[in-house]
Amino acid sequence: MKKVMVCGCGVQGSTICRKLDEEPNIEEIVCADYDLDAAKAVCRMMKKGTPKKVNAQNLEEIKEAARGCELLINVMPLQFGANMLKAAMDLGCCYQDLAAAESIPEVMNIDRYDRWVAGIRYMYENYGKVFAKNKTTAIIGTGSAPGVMCVMARRCMKELDECDTINMMVYEGVEAKRFLPFWWSTDVALADMQEDAFAYKDGKIVRTRPFSHKIYRKWPEYDMHPVMMCEHAHDEPVYVAFNAEKYFKGCRNAYFKYGGVGIEFSEPLYRAGLLSYKEEEINGQKIVPHELVLRHVPLAPKDPEEIKAIIDEGLIADGGAFVIEAYGKKDGKDVVVELHLNAPGLVESYEKAKMTGEMYLTGQGAFLYTRLFVNDMIDQKGLISSDMLNDKQVKQYIQWAEELGITYTIEVKEGTVPEDLRQ
Repeated sequence: MKKVMVCGCGVQGSTICRKLDEEPNIEEIVCADYDLDAAKAVCRMMKKGTPKKVNAQNLEEIKEAARGCELLINVMPLQFGANMLKAAMDLGCCYQDLAAAESIPEVMNIDRYDRWVAGIRYMYENYGKVFAKNKTTAIIGTGSAPGVMCVMARRCMKELDECDTINMMVYEGVEAKRFLPFWWSTDVALADMQEDAFAYKDGKIVRTRPFSHKIYRKWPEYDMHPVMMCEHAHDEPVYVAFNAEKYFKGCRNAYFKYGGVGIEFSEPLYRAGLLSYKEEEINGQKIVPHELVLRHVPLAPKDPEEIKAIIDEGLIADGGAFVIEAYGKKDGKDVVVELHLNAPGLVESYEKAKMTGEMYLTGQGAFLYTRLFVNDMIDQKGLISSDMLNDKQVKQYIQWAEELGITYTIEVKEGTVPEDLRQ
């Protein structure tokens, strides 16, 4: 019987806690949060949960709360990742992170926007050695995107002999009648919206501007009407860059494109400078624009009663799309592999599990990595990203996802990289 700790009892953390509660070989789930009431609220919906108050800025508090745990799961903002990783290494336990980590101490002397790539490299190469020495495993990027997206990108590779370009796209289409631009952490969402993004182009990682390089696609999810997506800060292109040869058939280009309600809300704020972290003085008052906006944007719902109230008030739309295009060669011919993920929307997710669609896909997607851990199906030692599962693990992940109603369709057809991805 295993004991695990989930640190962060927000929208996604609460989902993982509740799913772990159903696992027969789990003895105890420590539900840790800076807000003890949030941890207690999750535990009230569980049988095996133990709430604990933990300040993740304090390494010793994390370690004390996690003693005896075989797996530490981080579902908190990026700035806590370094401490969480250090705690797992010190305790000699396995580690899972829905994102990765910024502010890795060893790369803090590098330009701010280059730290992300340098940090990923450092985690692979250096932290990985510590986990390997401890005979444990760390996996980063294990939510929906990255996470589910990475598994599905690996699925696409089975249809190609060689890969030239991978284009990963998410279109958020759930819109409530009440003002609610984001269905996940508002803090994380607004932070991502103002960050420079990364693309992998001609074999090199390059920086791109947020909301740039817009593309349009016509999908059956939207009755073949064009939807717009643009550059957005995400991990996937960086992972592909590091793992192109071993896991992505020699891929030379990788992009992440994002569109929908959150983008439409955020782009005008970005262009007006209202997502900036730079302090300004206005009429004698010092303000940080990002903090001002954050204060006025509602938090994503996680309580079942609040979710039901939103549904009862009415929805403008309950859709979305999660699509991968992989361009390359098969049997000497130029082809494109197009994969569409199918997952429950808001109403169906609530009916299934009293969750939002975002909670369902990201939380359940993350839980499937956890399920691999707690069922002793992770045999790699060291630190890996979510795209680095072996073929057996990918197959099992997809099988479990299908049992949760997370399925996909895939089509292979003639095609070459379109002009809008050559910008």
